[in-house]
Amino acid sequence: MIRFALPAFLLLCALLLCAMPADAASFDCAKAKAPDEKTICATRALNDADVKMTTLLDVDAHLMAMGGRSDMQDAQRVWLRRRQACKGDVKCLTKAYADRLADLQAAFDGIASQGPF
Repeated sequence: MIRFALPAFLLLCALLLCAMPADAASFDCAKAKAPDEKTICATRALNDADVKMTTLLDVDAHLMAMGGRSDMQDAQRVWLRRRQACKGDVKCLTKAYADRLADLQAAFDGIASQGPF
């Protein structure tokens, strides 16, 4: 029974991700003022990457021990500064999201490898 918990959890996350509204998950597009935020809201692929990043960040945060959570939050702040430095450059933002998603996925994979849950 326990070995089915992780796939069920991942399916639930996927379903929640599909049910989210069109706005980017980490900020309100109606209030976007910074160039990076405006570009994310206007570019579907970046908006989708933002939703995925926010979801994966939330999942990782709930599964990590407190020390790991603090490190992850610090890394997120550093990453947000990197994203802001991209301004409205879609290529730069795409690379920033790809890198962050890879980091968050690696963290999740590390947690999952310690299962079963």
